[in-house]
Amino acid sequence: MLKSLIVVTGATGYIGSQLVFALLSKYSEKFTVRVIARKSSDCSFLEGLPVEIVYADLLNTLALTDAFKGADTVFHCAGFISYTRNFRNALYDINVLGTRNVVNASLFNGVRKLVVTSSIAAIGATEDGAPASESTSFQEWQRRNGYMEAKHLAELEALRGVAEGLDVVMVNPGVVIGTDRRNPASVSSSNDVLRLIYQGKLPLYPSGSTGFVDVRDVADAHIAAWETGRSGERYIIVGYNLLFRDLFDRIGTLAGSSIRHTYMVPQSMGILAGFGGELWSMLSNRPSVISFESIRISSRMLAYSNTRSLEELSLSYRELSETLNTIII
Repeated sequence: MLKSLIVVTGATGYIGSQLVFALLSKYSEKFTVRVIARKSSDCSFLEGLPVEIVYADLLNTLALTDAFKGADTVFHCAGFISYTRNFRNALYDINVLGTRNVVNASLFNGVRKLVVTSSIAAIGATEDGAPASESTSFQEWQRRNGYMEAKHLAELEALRGVAEGLDVVMVNPGVVIGTDRRNPASVSSSNDVLRLIYQGKLPLYPSGSTGFVDVRDVADAHIAAWETGRSGERYIIVGYNLLFRDLFDRIGTLAGSSIRHTYMVPQSMGILAGFGGELWSMLSNRPSVISFESIRISSRMLAYSNTRSLEELSLSYRELSETLNTIII
C-alpha cells in the first residue's frame, strides 16, 4: 500500500527536527516523511532515519514546487529569528517571501493541509498586560519590531492561501525551551541563555514577562493542529506565562544551581547592552540575542492565553520544572 507523503520544511532546526522525531514515532507506518533542507544545512542527525531528504531553498520557487510534489501535508517550520536591525531584510525574505512560496507550492501541488509555524510574535498585545488571545489586535508598536512584523506578514500570506482554497492552520509557540535527548538537533540560543543563568553567569533579568513552552509540546501541538485544527485559525502554544524575575527564581531552585544574587537590568545598562549587541551583530554578520529590540520587548509585560489550544487541540503542557531539568542535566 502506497504511503501518503508528509513534507517538513526547516527540518534541521530546533522545532522542525523535534517534529520530525514526533512524526516518525507516531506515523512512520502510515506516512513517508520528506524533509526539505538547504545544501548548507547539517543533516547528519537524519542519517539512519527513515526520511527522504530533498535539498531546496525557500526562495527558489521552482525547486520548492518540485519538492512538494505528491505531498498530502506540509509542515512549514522553516524561519528566521533575529531582533537586530541589520537582519530586517533577511527577516522579510525568509519569513514572508518564504511563506508566500510555500503557500504557492502547496496550492500548485494540491496539498491537502498546510501547518505553518508562526509565533507569539505575530499575536497582538493588550494595553493592560492581560493575556492576549488569538483575536487580540496587532499593535502599532509591534510593527516597528522587525521580527514581529515579519511573522505578522507571514500569517497574512498563510491566510491568503486560505482565501485561495488551501486548508491552513497556524501554530503560535511562545519562547520555546527544553531539549529532547533523543534529538541531536535539540539545541537553541534560549537554552544556552538559561544554562548561563543556572551557572550564575547571568545575574541580570529584564523587567517584563512573556510566555514559555517546552519544545516537545510544540511538536505535539503541530500534530494536533494537523489532525483537528480548524482552517484559517491560529493556536497560541504557551505552557506558562512568567515574569523574567520569576523564571530566574525557578532556575535558582534547581539542584546544583550557582545563582546567588540577581538584579533587574537598569535602563541605562539595557541601552548599552543593546548597542553592544547591535555592534557585535554587524561585525560578525550573525544575529545577537541582545539588541535594542530584544531589550525593549523584554521590558514589556506580555502574557498569552492557551485556552483555545486546550479546548480545541486537547493539548496538555509539561511542568516548567520538567522542562528546565532537560536543559541543565
